[in-house]
Amino acid sequence: MRGFGYFVVMFFCLLVFMGSTEGQLQMGFYSRSCPNAEKIVQDYVNRHIHNAPSVAATILRMHFHDCFVRGCDASVLLNTTSSGNQTEKLATPNLTLRGFDFIDRVKSLLEGACPGVVSCADVIALVARDAIVATGGPFWKVPTGRRDGTISRSSEASNNIPPPTSNFTSLRRLFANQGLDLKDLVVLSGAHTIGVAHCLSFSNRLYNFTGVLGTQDPALDSEYAANLKAKKCRSLNDNTTIVEMDPGSFRTFDLSYYRLLLKRRGLFQSDSALTTNSTTLSLVNQLLQGSLENFFAEFADSMEKMGRINVKTGTVGEIRKQCAVVNS
Repeated sequence: MRGFGYFVVMFFCLLVFMGSTEGQLQMGFYSRSCPNAEKIVQDYVNRHIHNAPSVAATILRMHFHDCFVRGCDASVLLNTTSSGNQTEKLATPNLTLRGFDFIDRVKSLLEGACPGVVSCADVIALVARDAIVATGGPFWKVPTGRRDGTISRSSEASNNIPPPTSNFTSLRRLFANQGLDLKDLVVLSGAHTIGVAHCLSFSNRLYNFTGVLGTQDPALDSEYAANLKAKKCRSLNDNTTIVEMDPGSFRTFDLSYYRLLLKRRGLFQSDSALTTNSTTLSLVNQLLQGSLENFFAEFADSMEKMGRINVKTGTVGEIRKQCAVVNS
């Protein structure tokens, strides 16, 4: 029986080890090593986010783009080095990311209080949540203990971050690759209820949908398309104009994004794609039939799930001193 008991113990230890990457994230991870860490983050966000409320959407997007490439490890923050390695920042999906300076300022405050303790990966996760809450959006739990990655490759960002031109099949595959299901896809897409987008991310739907100049996406409401062409994106190659993703409500975290989807007024092809599958369309309708509180709760669940994607914990990775460069 001792042999059997030993086997059981070893099997249990193996299970614990296999689950440790995710399991080592915990609420209040810094309660002893840097007791005021989360308060420092929250206080800074609350003091400054109202000067630039659009930062909430941009850092939420940064968090999403970070987690979809090598997990939530702040690899999206790394600068290209003198060796010529092209980092994630230079990948097409990330060229319009903003908020890096906001993250750097928070990290600087944390380094002043507790040098070498709080990871940049946790800073992104905490700032994203606190910024959304401060601007009227949902709260979600952010267990901490992530460590920072040391590898960042532009090609991996291009291959793993869902582009705005994605169809349903592509979206399902890219989300499934990260352990996210169709419900997560629909709920997390609801983040498009806030923020803005550059014309280049959807102008092909207006001017060049089939690859022939002058063709328009028939899935896009024709009146909405005409308005975009007349008042916003006046040419195929406009790379400066920005457009509200949820017109009339782009500063409010609400359900109007989903209402627009059913009116064929989702800005991106990837938004429209949610209505092309019976399961995701049903999920959209369920969210609209429910309350705003229900949407907030569903969004919180999916954000907590996303925030655990392939996290580095324990002795894996490092705690960067500066978020843009690996430690020397």
